[in-house]
Amino acid sequence: MIRAAELIQRKRDGEELSPDELREFVLAYVRDEVPDYQMSAFCMAVFFRGLSVAETHALTEAMVASGESIDLSPLGRRVVDKHSTGGVGDKASIVIGPIVAACGVPFAKMSGRGLGHTGGTLDKLESIPGMRIELSHDEFIRQVQEVGMAIVGQTADLVPADKRLYALRDVTATVDNVSLIASSIMSKKIAAGADAIVLDVKVGDGAFMKTLDAARELAQAMIDLGREAGRDVVCELTDMDQPLGRAVGNALEIREAVETLNGTGPPDVRELVLSAVGHLLALSDLDVGVEEGYRRAEAAVASGAALERYERWIEAQGGDPSMAALPTAPVVRDASAAEAGFVQRIATTDVGLASLRLGAGRTTKDEDIDHAVGLICRAKRGDRVAQGGTLAEVHARDEASAERAVAEVEACYTIGAESPEPRPIVLDVLR
Repeated sequence: MIRAAELIQRKRDGEELSPDELREFVLAYVRDEVPDYQMSAFCMAVFFRGLSVAETHALTEAMVASGESIDLSPLGRRVVDKHSTGGVGDKASIVIGPIVAACGVPFAKMSGRGLGHTGGTLDKLESIPGMRIELSHDEFIRQVQEVGMAIVGQTADLVPADKRLYALRDVTATVDNVSLIASSIMSKKIAAGADAIVLDVKVGDGAFMKTLDAARELAQAMIDLGREAGRDVVCELTDMDQPLGRAVGNALEIREAVETLNGTGPPDVRELVLSAVGHLLALSDLDVGVEEGYRRAEAAVASGAALERYERWIEAQGGDPSMAALPTAPVVRDASAAEAGFVQRIATTDVGLASLRLGAGRTTKDEDIDHAVGLICRAKRGDRVAQGGTLAEVHARDEASAERAVAEVEACYTIGAESPEPRPIVLDVLR
């Protein structure tokens, strides 16, 4: 019988638990032998006392062991995956997958839904009419074999401990702990079966990690967990002090993803995507370096091969890849600048929340979302705007929500006389 109260007390007092103790505690929780109130107490003890490197590894292994893992060895290739820690306007995976596949490398990704100010890849994909995001393991592997890629929802039997733990942490104010975040992310990536992973760790106002130091700590923890599990991991630290690209909202972001695959997307999305693909190809079995991987990614976009692969992927999962099929909002209104000058700052979390309140996001996991609504940021950091000039477009379901969102978005922009120093989209790379 698990001694839950004793383990909680020892962790509360700063002791280190053994791998066997952590494993049994987590698995007992999944079997309903440890109640939520005791796991909540344990999470709070971890929040204040932290976990050692060995404990973090043991927790991750226990979460992986709580369910099934996907065996991608039938593909006979090194399979790559990409994960973002979440931000505003982040449609990068929808662009990265087709480029990687067009370059001849299998890309297999299990993704999640948005919650709060951050968007979810699955929600964006579901704005495409007919798109299936639930595939069986066999269907998942077969599609990667035939199309070169798949992005699907996490199945119920993959890391069930993480699903339960995350829901508990979300309502007990214990989300923001590096060990718990790293274990949550990496348990899913390890169980999903890819050999190599590029992690996009967002930094700034719209991210969970507000500083570079905090992002580096999380990145290093995830690299260590991947290495312990026999995976190759590269972490890119990327700017989230403004929305990525211009579109924020599900169908709007799909349109921008397709524009990027066409070679006409926003420069920051293009740069982030090409950098990530460069690293993914370098981690693959193509035997190329990062620079050559970047060059091949550029060529796949320029030739139209990446867009063609996107269309094949969407059709394989039952979707209609035409831009005309995407839903559109009936009301479009401009948010305008109160004064002339340069955009010095965009309150990124608030932009995400404005989009959420339009209906593009959710505050609880059971809420429905409106795939058509959202925002397009016409002015980004460093852009010059005239008084009364357009800062952003609000795409809304009705006039009342449009009017409210216009006021919210206008308040997100700080305009000043001086142009801010330019900042790269990729701030650092850790291996």
